[in-house]
Amino acid sequence: MNVNPQHGHREPDRTAQSRTAHDRTAQSRPAHDRPAQSRPAHDHRKLGRELDLFDTDPLMGSGLPYWLPDGAAVRHTLEKFIRGRERRAGYRHVYSPVLGKRELYEISGHWAHYREDMFPPMALGSEEVVLRPSLCPHHALIFRSRSHSYRELPLRMAELGGMYRSEPSGVLGGLTRVRAIQLNDAHVFCTPEQAADEAVAALELIREAHAALGIVPVRYRLSLPGAGGKYVADPALWERATALLSDVLERSGVPFEAAEGEAAFYGPKIDVQIADGAGREFTLSTVQVDFHQPERFDLHYIGPDGARHRPVMVHRSVIGSVERVVAHLIELYGGAFPAWLAPVQVVLLPVSDAELPQAERLRQRCLDLGLRAEVAGPERGTLGARIREARLVPYQAVIGAREAVDDRVALRLRNGRRLEPLPAEEAWARIGALVAGCGSELWEDGAAG
Repeated sequence: MNVNPQHGHREPDRTAQSRTAHDRTAQSRPAHDRPAQSRPAHDHRKLGRELDLFDTDPLMGSGLPYWLPDGAAVRHTLEKFIRGRERRAGYRHVYSPVLGKRELYEISGHWAHYREDMFPPMALGSEEVVLRPSLCPHHALIFRSRSHSYRELPLRMAELGGMYRSEPSGVLGGLTRVRAIQLNDAHVFCTPEQAADEAVAALELIREAHAALGIVPVRYRLSLPGAGGKYVADPALWERATALLSDVLERSGVPFEAAEGEAAFYGPKIDVQIADGAGREFTLSTVQVDFHQPERFDLHYIGPDGARHRPVMVHRSVIGSVERVVAHLIELYGGAFPAWLAPVQVVLLPVSDAELPQAERLRQRCLDLGLRAEVAGPERGTLGARIREARLVPYQAVIGAREAVDDRVALRLRNGRRLEPLPAEEAWARIGALVAGCGSELWEDGAAG
């Protein structure tokens, strides 16, 4: 899919890139339980390093961040979440290589229309290979590798795959503008009659995922071509695709604005616009209808008449690049992620060394249930100091002498609420159910997180 992962949309023009190249430095919704209007703004670059989520090293290179264990836990959970939502929506997942022959991108049109954003070719004997700037040519080849009947369509193919963009050093920053991108991408190969329904379903999947993550779009944009030679020259296909996406937006019941010069080089797209704490917009999620690449790759399926027919490709990205969406979530929650996303979900706080063995046993039971748990023992300071240190952890389990004997825990929720001591198994089961539901509440009676 031809997504610009820095903005979460496909093939933006350079004007769009320059307008948002330095966005994403603050966000107005962080941690804890104060009203959103009173929450301070956060910079994910600063907070991400303070919380040991990610970092960079000059020997690795600019725009190539690495993920520390806590950040990797957030990323892994997010990837698991989106794969699960996609499977429920009928997608099947594939893996494809991050390299491709230059010829592949000549066929797709990237070499002619997008070469300035690609890394230079590398010589391999008599061939040239490049780091891919998008996944859609690979998915087109995967579709083309097997014969398909109309009965198999729509065929929904998804991948969380790596891709690379040759971004100038001056625009790189944190996780929002990087050179190595992990993209939540998918392509639906369908009949022309199915294309509108598939695009509507993709928009609904985006809305469901945003709701679970606490992301609120500011507007929907129909991105159209502008002046210049960067777009595929086929007016009939542009008109057909634009009419289809306009109908999709109207059927979905969302207000939208048209924006010239923001289309992919091969077709128009729906961009779901998000804003940071300073009100700066970026595109996180997209839906496109593509008549161009099925033609370029000579894709076909066998229709009910026994003849070959050209499929339509619906490009769709629910959360855009993992880097961009995690940056947004860091700023959105100020590091106090919903319990299901939190790097550490339960911290066990033995009052003294005597309770350490019980704390370790309880931690192992948490791990066995799939909860991310740590022990913060007395060697890390007083109980009060350890509670303050763990202020971003959703659940703090204090274990005193009585709790250790009775196999109970006294839970403190991140929002300051204290619960009566509970049997450990009951506490873990209730936390596990809340985490599995991917909700925003910390406790079942409606205490918000």
